Parts: sequence; C-alpha cells; structure tokens
Amino acid sequence: MTAVVAGIGCRPLCAAEEIEALLRRAEALAGCRAMRLAIPDFRAGADGPREAAGRLGLPLHLIPRVALEAGQSRCPTRSEASLRATGLASVAEAAALALAGPGGRLVLPRIASANATCALATGPA
Repeated sequence: MTAVVAGIGCRPLCAAEEIEALLRRAEALAGCRAMRLAIPDFRAGADGPREAAGRLGLPLHLIPRVALEAGQSRCPTRSEASLRATGLASVAEAAALALAGPGGRLVLPRIASANATCALATGPA
C-alpha cells in the first residue's frame, strides 16, 4: 500500500486559500488524494500552510533543511527564483520526496500558483 503526500513551497505570506486551491489542482491532475502535507521547516511560522492543512484535515509535517538539501538531486524541476530566495532549487518536490521516505517517487512534479508550489509523491504508507 502506498501513501500520497504533498510537498508545498510558498512565500511567507501566502494565503491558505491559495495553497488549498493549488493542492486540489495537483490532486486533480494526478488523479489521487494527498494524505499528508509537507513544508520546509523554515516556513514553520507561516500561517497559510498551517491553516490550509487544518482546512483540508491533513497532518502537517515540517521537513528539515538538511533533508531538503539531500533531496535536490532527485528533483526534476529547478527554479532560479527559489534558489535565490531559499538556497534550494526545488522546495515542493524535495519536501514531498522527503516525506514519502526512502524509495519515494514523484507522481506529479511541481506545479505553481502566484505564491506557492506543490508536488505530489508516493511512498510506503
């Protein structure tokens, strides 16, 4: 059995509504539902991801920077804007892969809205 997880990257003031809409779009594109939500630990203080997770009824996981850095080579998408802002070329994909665990794989590479990104990965439940 596999679990689908969502990785979210966002600007600090990104609204919960935008994150929720982006996740729903990602789920529709991939034809699956996320069971958990992952964000980088450096966004722990951002209200948007926390509120979105609550509205969606999903547990929110904070992914340490070291895990995001370790996963960069597995991320197919590179964002120069993300690299400048965070030091990471891919936040959403790395967060999803980290939460999916060893052997996790992307089922939907990063998609973006104005202030957020979302990727879906699957791994052992």
